[in-house]
Amino acid sequence: MNTAAQKNELIFGYSSGNLSEAKSLFVSMYLFLNSVAAKKASIFDNILADNLSNLDEVAPKKINYKDCINASSNQNLEFKISKNYNPLTNLIGSIDNLNWKLIYKGFREFNIPLKGSDSIKLIKMDPGTSVPLHSHNGKEYILVIDGSFCDEYGEYKKGDMQINDQKIKHHPTACDKNGCICLTITERDIVFFGKLGSALNLFTFIKSFFK
Repeated sequence: MNTAAQKNELIFGYSSGNLSEAKSLFVSMYLFLNSVAAKKASIFDNILADNLSNLDEVAPKKINYKDCINASSNQNLEFKISKNYNPLTNLIGSIDNLNWKLIYKGFREFNIPLKGSDSIKLIKMDPGTSVPLHSHNGKEYILVIDGSFCDEYGEYKKGDMQINDQKIKHHPTACDKNGCICLTITERDIVFFGKLGSALNLFTFIKSFFK
């Protein structure tokens, strides 16, 4: 599931403006942290621009600079990409000053309130902290913001993205040195396995009523 094609599809959706607010924030941070991904986005932007210019039924509209300024200021949410513009901290402020919610020892969360059905949040794992073996009913998107973590499929460092679905089972563990902070989107509930799987799945089910 965690393939280049899946990542390219996500970037293309961002370039074409077809993503939710949560996924737009997620991809904008991916492009901010990952220069290779940013170059792909630039290629997609150029392709889409060329296609738009070739549409005969779309006529250019005469506008002045004031129209551009007003249009930009009326947008509720805009995620820019540049070396000096961090889309995440621009939205929520410094990560160091967040009011993290302790889920269990060594594992904290911060929910980011955005419109749409996608649930996006930051997770913070202390060095050596693990998440029990689990899978997902829908897709899970993970972007490493700081530090690193590893699972059955490799090690993921700052700027790396992982995409998982119901076919993937993994047991993420934060690196022993610095821990990790990740930006995540889970489309549907997590499914846990192992000795505590039943109890954790019941807890997740009950928790879903209070979202």
